[in-house]
Amino acid sequence: MERPIALTCGEPAGIGPEIAAKARALLGAEVPFFWIGDPRHLPMDCAYDLIESPQQAQAVAPGRLPVLPHPFASPNTPGTAQPDHAADVIAVIARAVALVMAGEASAICTAPIHKKALKDGAGFAFPGHTEYLADLGGVDRVVMMLACPQLRVVPVTIHIPLSEVPQALTPQALEAVLRITHASLQQDFGIMAPRIAVAGLNPHAGEGGAMGRAEIELITPVLDRLRAEGMQLAGPLPADTMFHAAARARYDVAVCMYHDQALIPIKTIDFAGGVNLTLGLPFIRTSPDHGTAFDIAGRGIADPTSLIAALRMAQDMARARGGKAAGGFTPPAPPVRYLHQDEAGGGDGGN
Repeated sequence: MERPIALTCGEPAGIGPEIAAKARALLGAEVPFFWIGDPRHLPMDCAYDLIESPQQAQAVAPGRLPVLPHPFASPNTPGTAQPDHAADVIAVIARAVALVMAGEASAICTAPIHKKALKDGAGFAFPGHTEYLADLGGVDRVVMMLACPQLRVVPVTIHIPLSEVPQALTPQALEAVLRITHASLQQDFGIMAPRIAVAGLNPHAGEGGAMGRAEIELITPVLDRLRAEGMQLAGPLPADTMFHAAARARYDVAVCMYHDQALIPIKTIDFAGGVNLTLGLPFIRTSPDHGTAFDIAGRGIADPTSLIAALRMAQDMARARGGKAAGGFTPPAPPVRYLHQDEAGGGDGGN
């Protein structure tokens, strides 16, 4: 029997409880999952059954939400984060990780958290979900992927000012991201020979050095080294011509140099259905690609599309790993340190 997905409650005052209930109502038994949280935080009209272990989730009727109860200090107020909930929000994430690492769940899907509320209420020491999950999983480096049916993107640098990207974009960082992405496409998506398109940093991928030399001096040497190992890497490519339909058909994932270079195209293509994945963990983790949406919490109008997509993708990834909840991801070899090369050929000239 397929092991269920552990869905964390996230910030109770956000839309997490509402979209969990809606996702169960719409998915039924199509994707087996259970929700970890305080049932008092669910919408009043949510039909649910309490379970004592993940194994019992499969026996719950399709129209009812399986709930693994985790009592919080108090009921919630939609739209207003409560500091006394912070410790339990964190504990639910840790509990989900423990369950998947123990093989009782096939994957983790995380509802949005409110980072300031966790910091204020419990001294949360991590920038966000991803870093906390990496700590729980015992890994030093993970990679963020955004995915929808038409496109997968991976940014090398993430939540930093654009002015800091050139300094953060090192050969070691780029190589590590490419290795983790390549390994995950094989093990989590069943793509044995991944085709990876790599964007340049500068307009027109540097125009042969006329608009910047990062493509010549940094990106191309990394790509050449990994191509010699057998990776299928295209680039560095001009980012402005990478995302139309014909271009997307030529690769399985686009690796971009900074946050907006990756996220603008996928949010344009599928704003509601995008999924956030964390690659490189010893377990599968997906999440809807949106926040807590305090402004609409409790009004019954939240859209569960992204959560449903995240649950379906977690199921697909678990199946690709052969149903192994933990230990199925083989970490790629660490980046090889190598000397900087001043010249290694020009970048693509662009359009």
